[in-house]
Amino acid sequence: MDFTSKAFRAVASSWLVMAFIGQMIFAFYILMFYGGTTASGKLEQWNHSGQEFYLKGDLMGNIIFALHVLMAFIVTIFGPFQLISGIRKLLPKWHRWSGRIYILSAFLISVDGLYLSWVRGSAGGLQGSVLISFNAIIILVCAYFALTTALKGEFQKHKKWVLHLYAGMSGVWFFRVFLMAWLGFWRAPVGFDPETFTGPFLIFLSLMVYVFPQLVVWCYFFAKESGSKVMKLGFTGFLSMILLIMIFGTFSATFGLWLPRLM
Repeated sequence: MDFTSKAFRAVASSWLVMAFIGQMIFAFYILMFYGGTTASGKLEQWNHSGQEFYLKGDLMGNIIFALHVLMAFIVTIFGPFQLISGIRKLLPKWHRWSGRIYILSAFLISVDGLYLSWVRGSAGGLQGSVLISFNAIIILVCAYFALTTALKGEFQKHKKWVLHLYAGMSGVWFFRVFLMAWLGFWRAPVGFDPETFTGPFLIFLSLMVYVFPQLVVWCYFFAKESGSKVMKLGFTGFLSMILLIMIFGTFSATFGLWLPRLM
């Protein structure tokens, strides 16, 4: 294997490791914050994250939000494991069952996410609801093809759609990480209003974390299968920049957002 191929694989693996670490931290936050407040019966503390997730008297809405959080925890935990080839080979049964749970959770989290966005409302009002709906639609499409290709035995296509699904399912995590990277860099809410949570930067960021990752996944497979050293080298450099921003954003989100809320 030449240097270009080694660098390509090393950066792709490093990106996955960083995503795994960051999403495990996010899963821990979900478990401790939402799980802890739910177990103690202090559901009104759901609103400490900045939105009114708990509404007194809205039993259906509160149940749907609790289901949404549960699904978020499941997909955050199971997501990275779907991409590890060693697990697929050593534990094929576990891979199949965890994959079914992952895809089912993808459908559920998208549907109840649409309900919460359009019935309960989103941060940023109509703008937020429209943008989060893009993510839900992407997840539903990717989950459908990940499921159908597996059922047809088209496993090479299945692997690609699972990575597309993982990128879509990571949208909410990407949003927090890159938002905190932006705030950490500028030390101020540049390009948006923190009170209304609207502004051009948030539109740009939403499209970047919901739509752009699908293009990145496509470019990854194109570079991998092309055999072109130029393509691999270009993608390696591009993914390296994204990786550096992810590291900074994960650090900023952990110590500037998630841990302070737990404390």
